[in-house]
Amino acid sequence: MDLNTITAVSRPKARHELTGWRAGDAFLGGGTWLFSEPQPKLTRLVDLSTLGWPPLRVSADGLEIAATCTIAQLDALTPPVEWTAAPLIGQCCRAFLASFKIWNAATVGGNVCMSLPAGPMISLTAALDGVATLWAPDGSERRVAVADFVKGPLSNALKPGELMRSIFIPAAALTTRTVFRQVSLAHHGRSGVLVIGTRAASGAFALTITASTPRPIKLHFDALPSVETLRARIEAAVDAWYDDIHGLPAWRRHMTLHFAEAIRDELGEATR
Repeated sequence: MDLNTITAVSRPKARHELTGWRAGDAFLGGGTWLFSEPQPKLTRLVDLSTLGWPPLRVSADGLEIAATCTIAQLDALTPPVEWTAAPLIGQCCRAFLASFKIWNAATVGGNVCMSLPAGPMISLTAALDGVATLWAPDGSERRVAVADFVKGPLSNALKPGELMRSIFIPAAALTTRTVFRQVSLAHHGRSGVLVIGTRAASGAFALTITASTPRPIKLHFDALPSVETLRARIEAAVDAWYDDIHGLPAWRRHMTLHFAEAIRDELGEATR
């Protein structure tokens, strides 16, 4: 879609050129949402693709994902053999309601910053203890856990003029065992429920709930909890189940609890 209110496009090559933020500006990553509908309040786009950020950096410490990394680039990653959580990357990439054209344009940062309940890059990075680096217009930066970054549908921790530079996933999270469960009302529909369980070598267990709740819910346990304890923690943590055309709250609650128990059982079996 043409954005007929845009009067200028900025193409910075370095961070010091990211100045002069003003009302009516928007950062442009892949643009798959930005160009999908009218944006009457926007007058200038700041194209992040010209900054030339490497999409992925693999190190002994973990994985750094540039905000401009596309879904196709992330899915194509060949991970180190010790990353037992690596299959989760492909599982979350395939949870997109998107064509291959979208895969090659949509960005990880864009999906997280849209902050929609069904955003699968939110599910992936929240489950794997991802931490986002945010750049402010004054040259400062701060770090926020992805699980805390998303506040609700289309609401997040970004302040005016801030942008997401990258998300870092620590090696400790990438070497956990994981179980993925997702369901949609339609075969190729948007996720109505997406639940991920992780278990560390120490026995610590975590459950991340997305799509069925307005924001990510992440629960931590020192050891595998009983079914009753797990259910009680979920019920206490979720103050509202998401309600839209992709699933009623009662269905989302039921499927979340069902998946949580199945994930707990599967990760328990894996250590016996």
